[in-house]
Amino acid sequence: SQQGCDPFAQTQRSKLQHRRARINQQINKEMRMRAGAENLFRATSNHKVKETVALELSYVNSNLQLLKEELEELNSSMDVYQNDSESISVPMIPLGLKETKELDLLVPLKDFISEHYGEEGVLFEKEIKEFMELRQAMRTPSRNEAGLELLMEYYNQLYFLDSRFFPPTKTLGVFFHWYDSLTGVPSHQRALAFEKGSVLFNLGALHTQIGARQDRASLPGLNQAIDAFQKAAGAFNYLKENFSNAPSLDMSAASLTMLVRLMVAQVQECVFEKMTLLRAQNDFLARLQLAQEAARVEDVYSLVHQTMNQPHVKDYVPFSWTTMVQVKSEHFKALSHYFAAIALCDCPAPSDAELLEQEKAFLQFHVTMPEGPSLRVLLQDPEERRKLGKAHLKKAIMKHEEAMRIHGLCKILRKMDILQEVLSFAHKRSLSKYSEIDHEEDFFETGEAPDIHPKTHQKPEIKSPNFSQVKVTDLFHRLGPLSVFSAKNKWYPARRVHLMRGENGFGFTLRGDSPVLIAGVIPGGCAAEAGLKEGDYIISVNGKDCKWSKHAEVVQLLKSTGKEGVDIGVITLQGSECPKAVDRKAAVTSSGSGMPKSNKENSRKSLMNSKSASTLLVWSKKSKRSKKSTYSGVPFTAVGDNEAMY
Repeated sequence: SQQGCDPFAQTQRSKLQHRRARINQQINKEMRMRAGAENLFRATSNHKVKETVALELSYVNSNLQLLKEELEELNSSMDVYQNDSESISVPMIPLGLKETKELDLLVPLKDFISEHYGEEGVLFEKEIKEFMELRQAMRTPSRNEAGLELLMEYYNQLYFLDSRFFPPTKTLGVFFHWYDSLTGVPSHQRALAFEKGSVLFNLGALHTQIGARQDRASLPGLNQAIDAFQKAAGAFNYLKENFSNAPSLDMSAASLTMLVRLMVAQVQECVFEKMTLLRAQNDFLARLQLAQEAARVEDVYSLVHQTMNQPHVKDYVPFSWTTMVQVKSEHFKALSHYFAAIALCDCPAPSDAELLEQEKAFLQFHVTMPEGPSLRVLLQDPEERRKLGKAHLKKAIMKHEEAMRIHGLCKILRKMDILQEVLSFAHKRSLSKYSEIDHEEDFFETGEAPDIHPKTHQKPEIKSPNFSQVKVTDLFHRLGPLSVFSAKNKWYPARRVHLMRGENGFGFTLRGDSPVLIAGVIPGGCAAEAGLKEGDYIISVNGKDCKWSKHAEVVQLLKSTGKEGVDIGVITLQGSECPKAVDRKAAVTSSGSGMPKSNKENSRKSLMNSKSASTLLVWSKKSKRSKKSTYSGVPFTAVGDNEAMY
């Protein structure tokens, strides 16, 4: 069975998760106290009591404030998730996983199995425990492919849990408790969709942690980081598009939009780093390209910064994140001007052969045309190139200083030496370049350099989760094929019928597989006498369970009976007691809708396929399930041409 990480192994990260869990519990306690105090405050008319309660409330609120600040500091311990390589990489922002409470499903599922399926709940304890162990393991996934697969496996298993145990009309009465990933505020809901959504959120969060720990000084590390952040963006985007009205803020549309944009920006930053690794730096065109890539990174980070400052997100996003994003936006703007200057000042004037290509690239380089001579003259005149380069450096230095100023405003970021190092290295590099090209006899006023036009050679992709990559077996397949034995179908209690074979056989026609359906009963025949009806499903023959049996197997069992006759167990779905309608619709199904002979859900160990997962992603319980017509309550999913008289 799948394993989570050992939550007691004291790695840096598990210590962090422990502290998060502790703070979450304290926040939970304070919230309960606050709710109690608020109720008392509203209910009482006694002035003295009101005063005491108001004091209590202000105390609780300031406690909550401190706890949230402590949690924010944890959420910003980006260094815990970064790699241990010697080379300097700018830190990325990872997300902590949502915490959840343990869930005991033993009694509710056993009760449902005996009430709804008419089976002994006790006989399914092993499956229920296996499901609960999977949920337990999924709470602490390891930060690698195995951890991702564990979350996917659990997510896919929820599809079966939903189909088996969550009827459209009522809930199981179990609450799913999850804590907000950023504020620690607890939420709970009975809807299974909340559980699914939270697991999806953690899938995204785990991708961010995997992305943040890659060694981005090497090409393979960079490619893995790009892949991880693209998949994180995909998970958050999928969550935003398929779930709504989540009870917790981290899963609101506004927060998810912000997270998707943040991940896209981190991908774009990795793409820039990839360019710096791959390109020969001394080439004029390569440097222009680097400047444009940096301008693109600045662009996406300033969009993230705007998103973080929107009303519903502003008070909720950690201040260190907002600051970090703003710092990066300024830092990359500075870099775009630095590389522009380097291209102009460190590369020789073009030969006649190169001139046309360079002129073409330079035409689309600036947002507005630089003042002064024509581009052709500028490119061929070292002095003009130096003048424009100097203007770019002046702007770069201003932006470096702005990045360092903003960085200094945030206590948490000030502790991050790596970021500090990167910023001051870039600043010093621009300063020394400036003093190198600055001539004492320069009497011209350095002009205002136009901004660089953002452009990237690799657009970030938002990669949706591919649920079908992790195949799972329906843990509860012993209950029978889902096409019939699901939470949404109801059937009358199973009947045992004793059948003798007449001269003309049993007097019925059978059709389909798993379970085999009695498609027709001959009036006056043995089957009719014994009380079998059209639309009955055969679930056992002589005590052998036949829910999953193929057509031929059931026929074989029936044919091998002797004079003593045969015991058949059958069930009738409620709402299917109208045989004529049933038959007519069945005929339509077999020809009209082009359904596959054996429905996916009918294959013995029903493998998960992504389509079936996605039909169940609606937050409210009015899920799309109810729309699948069941042909008067008889879902003929396996109507083949194998109907025959027996």
